[in-house]
Amino acid sequence: MQRLRPYSPHIFSRLAGPTKWQPAGFVLLAVLIGGVLTQLPPAEAGLLLLRTAVLLLILIEPMAGLFAALLTGPLGATETGLLDSGQLYLLLSLLSWVAHGLRDRRLFVPRTFLAVPLALFMGVTAVSVVDAPSYNFGFRELLKWIEMLAIMLLVVDRVSLWRARRTARGRSPLIWLLGALFVAGLSQAALGIYQFAIQPDGPEHFLVLGRFYRAYGTFNQPNPFGGFMNLTAVLALGILLSFLPGLWPVVRRWEWRLADWLPALVVGLVAAVAVAAVVASWSRGAWLSLGVGTAVMVLFWPRKLWQGMLLLLLGGLLLLGGSQVGLVPASITERITSFSEDLRFGDVRGVDVTDENYAVLERLAHWQAAVSMAEDQPWLGVGFGNYEPAYADYALINWPYPLGHAHNYYLNLLAETGILGLVVYLGLWTAVFWQTIRVIRQGDGWQRGVALGLLGVWTALTVHHLVDKLYVNNIYIQLGALFGLLQLLDERYTDFIAENRRKIWEITL
Repeated sequence: MQRLRPYSPHIFSRLAGPTKWQPAGFVLLAVLIGGVLTQLPPAEAGLLLLRTAVLLLILIEPMAGLFAALLTGPLGATETGLLDSGQLYLLLSLLSWVAHGLRDRRLFVPRTFLAVPLALFMGVTAVSVVDAPSYNFGFRELLKWIEMLAIMLLVVDRVSLWRARRTARGRSPLIWLLGALFVAGLSQAALGIYQFAIQPDGPEHFLVLGRFYRAYGTFNQPNPFGGFMNLTAVLALGILLSFLPGLWPVVRRWEWRLADWLPALVVGLVAAVAVAAVVASWSRGAWLSLGVGTAVMVLFWPRKLWQGMLLLLLGGLLLLGGSQVGLVPASITERITSFSEDLRFGDVRGVDVTDENYAVLERLAHWQAAVSMAEDQPWLGVGFGNYEPAYADYALINWPYPLGHAHNYYLNLLAETGILGLVVYLGLWTAVFWQTIRVIRQGDGWQRGVALGLLGVWTALTVHHLVDKLYVNNIYIQLGALFGLLQLLDERYTDFIAENRRKIWEITL
């Protein structure tokens, strides 16, 4: 039997085949783009060239579209139109992924641990929308989770394919994905630090300490910005922890070779900048989430749990001592503790509203509205994503305007999807935590640090959802990529995927 020529991943073989018309088509396309460029101002012409280059890269490699979506996703809050930049690049990435599979006659949907819990959650939430006040709100919320599942499968499929084709190069494809996640986070961190420390003017209600403005990036709000920055900060801190044991012999021998300390230095700088951006957000929810996420990572950092508990105890004593002697700024301590002064549970109707307790009472009023929704429809709620449309029927007299969500995602989900939806959601995140802890126990080196960072990310997200909702402004694109990263670290599923990839590769030769 005649042996077919192996498929080549070379750039030109991806863009053009042996047909005679394709070179002429590219020449015509170049002429058309050149003609358009001559009619545009320099800035718009440069932007057109950049977008054309990104489009070509997406046609060559679908993951390029995901990287572009990660970088531009946070711009969604500042853009108008049917699709923001992040959603557009994500759509192009998914279409290119399908097109590559059709071209190569192999549509491979990888088997992943989280696919079933995600599908189950989406199924329950889809049922809850059947009797919802607004199908539009419900579909938009459901679409976020569909995208997360699709992104996870895209990441696992393409990265496992990179591994199959580029094993000889000796560089992990995970580094490219981590790099894209860090670049996306650092771009927002730089903007947030500028807004806090350098920006001469800003929104008056963001003014703190008399001269600084809370960092908000392109999110237009400090709280989701701080939550987004935690995704980068905690992930980088987890990787940094994995580098520390290897640095001690270098310090002891006083051998400062570039290869020994450069990775740790880069990750340490990423973590430092991201943590600074979290502090600049002046978000109590983000601060608390960062602290708890870091504590959980320290707990699971050593191989033995008792050692982690000892490190936590030591860290707690140092933090307590630092606050007593004034090492922790009083403004930060006051910011954290002031929340508890006005926090109360129960009916907040009739409570006097002041400038000091307004933010806390506003959250409590929306919590109370969410509980009322759940009491009326306990099993499937008012419909996924329908907290805002249903709010008018449950609003307290002093709080007539919906905030879009209940400022507590668990109460928000209970109101929208009832007991069934909340139970399935908690089951999903139980599966996420269980898989992550298993990967930490079986992992080693910097990849164990990635898993450790993911555990911190899930913890920070879980804690922050007690006072906010972070599935906004394309943050779920980041989460879908992080879900995919977790699947790639799980040896039980990467071995299965690699074996199937090997069989498919032999068929296509």
